Amino acid sequence: MVAERWVHTGYPQRIYFGPGTLDAVAEVVKEVGGRRVMLVTTRGRLGSDDGERLVRRLGRQLASTFDGVESHVPTTAVQAAVHQVLADDADVLVSFGGGSCADLGKAVCFFVEQQAGTPGASYADRPGLPHISIPTTYSGAELTPFFGMTDMATHRKSGAGSPTVAPRAAIYDPLVTLDTPTRVSAETGMNALAHGIECAYSPTRTPEAEAVALACIAGVEAHLPAVVDDPLDIVARTEMLAASVLGGRCLQNAGMGVHHGLAQLIGGRTGMAHGLANAVLLAHAVRFNAGDPALYEPLARIGAALGDESDPAGAVDRLRERVGLPAGLSDCGMTDEDLDAVVRMSAGSPNVQANPRPVPEDEARGILEAAW
Repeated sequence: MVAERWVHTGYPQRIYFGPGTLDAVAEVVKEVGGRRVMLVTTRGRLGSDDGERLVRRLGRQLASTFDGVESHVPTTAVQAAVHQVLADDADVLVSFGGGSCADLGKAVCFFVEQQAGTPGASYADRPGLPHISIPTTYSGAELTPFFGMTDMATHRKSGAGSPTVAPRAAIYDPLVTLDTPTRVSAETGMNALAHGIECAYSPTRTPEAEAVALACIAGVEAHLPAVVDDPLDIVARTEMLAASVLGGRCLQNAGMGVHHGLAQLIGGRTGMAHGLANAVLLAHAVRFNAGDPALYEPLARIGAALGDESDPAGAVDRLRERVGLPAGLSDCGMTDEDLDAVVRMSAGSPNVQANPRPVPEDEARGILEAAW
């Protein structure tokens, strides 16, 4: 059951959804009070047809472009982007791309507020640097107030955030997902599924977060295979993007657990794509949590959303296989040394420690070895 006492936060945030909504970006910039935009993206996205379209739509509002986003958000990239946004006197940030673009954008907003001495303390505070996110994958990061980044010297991934870091607006245009590679769609789709599952049994979930999480799970299960079968199916792309919106929304009022905690540690350690680590680990984390009798009811609801009330972990595994993703961490380049390192780091992961069932190091090792 959801806790008897809870607090639900609604962030001041507007979502624009549907084919062609990218064309409204200039008006959205005006709505959040911006005049000088810094665009945060990757070189590939910037040079794509949609990237060129976005630049044209921004027109004279575009004051600066940072195209140095990399997977897992290296701290050096964050530092460079913060320096650029301040030097170019941008007053609004637009991120365009996958979860790393959104996370780098949020990191920039966070550190700009820190440097200005005006860090956000409440959902009612105004952001120092408004952020408009435009996702091209199903990561969910485009709606949340938290970000992750990686110290490449130590291979440790950490995070931060504040209420004012949540993007003020998000533009979901299914047309910009049509050229997202099928493999990336499959991996980030499984990441969206993981958000729904962990939120649906999170100890800190609110009733709305649980309802949204279950809708996310059902949407991913129904539409991700169709996206993989025909990446140019705009109906499937639209429905899957809607499911990912729900995955981002439920994250705002629920916590992550052992699954996301271990996936983040693996990504920081090995460079494995976050969505891929999610896909491989998810069923094993669900099986581990099924060992807690207090989670029987939420897991049954999760299973029902997946179409198998009695075996949610099996349903997750079948979906992973259906969309063509590997079954084992060793198949994804992880080594025995990496496994040992992730186990050692697990005790320091806030997400691992927030899991509804306690996860001592030996249990973390057991989940990783089951996923090997």
